[in-house]
Amino acid sequence: MKKSIIAVLVLLLVPAVSFAAKTMQEGLWEITTQMEMPGMPMKMSPTVMQHCYTKSDVSDQKKIISSDKNCSVTDLKTSANKVTWKMKCTGENAATMTGSTVFGTDSYTSVMQMNSHGQNMTMKVKGKRLGNCK
Repeated sequence: MKKSIIAVLVLLLVPAVSFAAKTMQEGLWEITTQMEMPGMPMKMSPTVMQHCYTKSDVSDQKKIISSDKNCSVTDLKTSANKVTWKMKCTGENAATMTGSTVFGTDSYTSVMQMNSHGQNMTMKVKGKRLGNCK
């Protein structure tokens, strides 16, 4: 059960921590995600994926944070190169989350705290721009 919850949350939430701020450029990004969960007997391996962000993607922060119709983003705040938010998802993958992202020129780091079905998790994400989309 815990593995299936984690898998669904990773697929659902990776875009949540890899969203756009005014400092993020469109292009091909490599995203490394590390999930931490108290009580897990083994450390989970990081997940690495690539995603092409279009100009449209980086212009709408809420859409990038979550495209899931069961999730709503609140308290979205941008200050200089840092973005913070809260999100609540309902339904089968019900969860509450808070997160922050700090952007560099061609990189970002994010941390998100999640609670789903009484289980607390922390997701740490690093992104780096690889270049233009192909």
